Amino acid sequence: MRYPVTPDGRYFVVRGRLWRCANPALGPRQRGVLTHALMRARADVGRALAAGDAAAEREARARVNRAKIGLGERGPVWWTDGAPDFNRHLAKNTPYAVWYAGLGPSAEPPPRRRRG
Repeated sequence: MRYPVTPDGRYFVVRGRLWRCANPALGPRQRGVLTHALMRARADVGRALAAGDAAAEREARARVNRAKIGLGERGPVWWTDGAPDFNRHLAKNTPYAVWYAGLGPSAEPPPRRRRG
């Protein structure tokens, strides 16, 4: 199951919180390159944490941030109508509250089970 996406396509919702979607104007090649860079950087964060390498962790987290900015998930918003950014806000506290309430409790996938 996919996460619910706001009617304007700007955010998806996870556990009631809005997360900015990638810029839909990105071409498939550019989006693919940035997504690959993001996944590699995230894996490098995990390896650095496991190794206890703080410098490598900082560098990998910086690459995660750059990839997310490139995708439009962080940094300046990609829409041009002047609407504010509600990234990381609880949906119930935003103009999307009525839409979100109308989804009902089964709109989001069940929480993932933690390993360990």
